[in-house]
Amino acid sequence: MFHEAVVVPRTDAPGWSRLGRVSISSPPLPSGPTEHAAPPGPRVDSSADADRRRALRRMRTVAVSLLVVAAVVYIATLGQDGFLGFVNAGAEASMVGAIADWFAVTALFRHPLGLPIPHTALIPKRKDDLGRGLQDFVGENFLQEGIIRERIGAAGPAARAGEWLDDEANARRVVDEVAEVACIALGKVRDEHVEALVTEALVPRFREEPISPLLGGLLSEALRDDLHHGLVDLALQELHEWLEANPRTVQDVLGERAPWWAPDSINERVTARAHVEIVRWVGDIRDDPQHRGRIALDSLLQRLADDLLHDAGTQERAERLKDRLLDHPAVVTTGISLWQALQRALTTSLGDPEGAVRRRLMTEVTVLADRLRDDAALRERLDRRAADAAVFVVERYGSDLTAVITHTIERWDGKEAADRIELHVGRDLQFIRINGTIVGGLVGVLIHAVSVVIH
Repeated sequence: MFHEAVVVPRTDAPGWSRLGRVSISSPPLPSGPTEHAAPPGPRVDSSADADRRRALRRMRTVAVSLLVVAAVVYIATLGQDGFLGFVNAGAEASMVGAIADWFAVTALFRHPLGLPIPHTALIPKRKDDLGRGLQDFVGENFLQEGIIRERIGAAGPAARAGEWLDDEANARRVVDEVAEVACIALGKVRDEHVEALVTEALVPRFREEPISPLLGGLLSEALRDDLHHGLVDLALQELHEWLEANPRTVQDVLGERAPWWAPDSINERVTARAHVEIVRWVGDIRDDPQHRGRIALDSLLQRLADDLLHDAGTQERAERLKDRLLDHPAVVTTGISLWQALQRALTTSLGDPEGAVRRRLMTEVTVLADRLRDDAALRERLDRRAADAAVFVVERYGSDLTAVITHTIERWDGKEAADRIELHVGRDLQFIRINGTIVGGLVGVLIHAVSVVIH
C-alpha cells in the first residue's frame, strides 16, 4: 500500500516543515538583512487551506482504499479459475493502474517514496518555469484588448450601475460615503497647509506670471462683449441711492474744501446746491445709456486695456502693484480665512443628512441613475470609456501585473510551492488515481476475457 506524505507547514517554529510524523529542520535563515535574501514565502490561510487539506485527505483515503480493496481481492482470488479468475485479473489490473497513477500524481509534487527518480518532483524543481508559463498564459489569453472589450461589453457596467443606483437605499449609501470621505479629506487640510500652498506655490507662480497681458486681455474681452455695462449700471444705481440718502455727509465733505474766509451760510448754500447737482448728474448717467459720462468711461477702460497690452510704462506699474499686493501679509491671512469659511460651510452641510450639499448630491445621483436607465447612447458611451480605460491600464501595466505571478512563485521555497499548488489541485488529481483503479480493472477483465477466448 502506498500513501504519499502530506507536507504540513508548522507555525510554531520558523524554517521547519512536517512530513508525516517526522519533523525536518531546514538551515536557519540569516538573522540580518542580506542583499540577495529572498522574502519569506506566503502564509498559509488557516481556514481556507485547512478545508482544502481535509478535502485532499478524504480523496486520498478513497483512492488508497480502492487500492487496498483491489489488493485484498487479488490475494483472495489468486489461482482461481472461472468467474473468480476474471475477478482476479480485474483486481490485478486495478492495482497496476492505481499504482501507476499514484506514481504519476505524486511525481508532480515530490519524489515517490523519497527515491530521486529522474523526472519526478517536477513542481519543486521547475517552479520558476511554471511561474513564467503562467505569466505568459495569463498575458496571452486574458490581458488582450479584444477579450477585455468583449467582457466589459458583455458585463454592461453602466447598465448595472444604473440599476444599482436606481434603488434609493443604494443612492443614499453613495451620498453618505462621498460625504463622509469629503469630510475626512476637508478635516485633514490644516491652516499651515493652506499657508504653505499660498506662500510656496501660488505667490511664486503669480510673481512669475506677467499680470498685464492677463488683465488687458480680460478687460478687452469684457469691453468687446459689453459685460462691464451691468457692473456700471449697478454701481451708478447704488451711488445714486447713497447720495440721495446721505446729503449731510456729502455736504460735510464738500464743506471741508470750502475757503476759510467764506461765511458759513454761503458755504452751506453752495454745498447743498452742489449735492443736488451731483445727484442729478449721477441720475442722468444712470438713465442715459449714451451719456457722455458712460462714453468717457468706456474710452478710459479701452485705453487702459490697450496700455496694459502694449504700453511698457503701464505694464511696469501694473507689475509693481501686483508685487506690492503679493508682499502684503493680508494675502496669506485672506487665503486662510477664505479656506476656513469654505471648510466650515462644506463640513457643516456635508455632516447634515438634510443639508443642501447632500440634497444636491442625492438629486444628481438620482438623475444619473435615471439617465443610465433610459439613455442607451449614454450607457454605450460609458461602457466604451470603461473599456478604453481598462485597455489603457493593461497595455501600460499588464506586463507588470502578470510579472507578479513569476515574482511570487520565485520567492517560494520548492517544497512550499508544491504544497500550495497541491492544496488547490490535489483533490481533483486524486480522481486520476480513482479512475486509474477502475479503468485498470475493466481493462484487466477485458484482457483476461480475450485470453480465455484465444485459448
